[in-house]
Amino acid sequence: MAEPEALRARFVRALEAARGAAGGPDPVPYADNLLARWQEPQRRYHTLTHLAAVLDHIDVLEEYADDPDVVRLAAWFHDAVYLPDRSENEERSARLAERALPEAGVSAGKTAEAARLVRLTVTHDPADDDANGQVLCDADLAVLASPPSAYAAYTAAVREEYHFVPNDAFRSGRAAILRQLLGLPRLFRTPYGRQKWEATARYNLRAELEMLST
Repeated sequence: MAEPEALRARFVRALEAARGAAGGPDPVPYADNLLARWQEPQRRYHTLTHLAAVLDHIDVLEEYADDPDVVRLAAWFHDAVYLPDRSENEERSARLAERALPEAGVSAGKTAEAARLVRLTVTHDPADDDANGQVLCDADLAVLASPPSAYAAYTAAVREEYHFVPNDAFRSGRAAILRQLLGLPRLFRTPYGRQKWEATARYNLRAELEMLST
């Protein structure tokens, strides 16, 4: 389990770096609001552990980003609103960023970029020239390249989040998502992601799809 105190410090660093010399209000209340959201009881996969993992992967990939601190802020917001039975979570999360970041002292341009990145996680399909989008999407999808036991834990947690969906409907919907991902020319867009994660992720996705189909 990711420690909230350590994550709070990471948010403060990213926010202070993004707003620069202009400064702004105390960042801790903003961090604590987000931490509370990421610990809501309906979450099983989209938890602080997932948030910490995405931030860790951004640290690995930051050399490819145009503005890694804005990418980190987008990671904090990308599932900040999360209700498994709703389809507009990314849009509501982006709107939360659009409200909170200017109040916290982030410029209009960087706020718009963070919100754009949050919305990009609907498709995980950034443009070839979208360096920030490639880093965030690769970091968010890196779980797909987990070792077998960790991948099994991931899929089990996703199923728990959708406990209210009947088995047949879940299997059908999950299979459609897997086929969509496998249909992408590349799952990962950064050089690191393509080299380190692509093959393993595709193996895991194909194995899960085969299991769902039997």
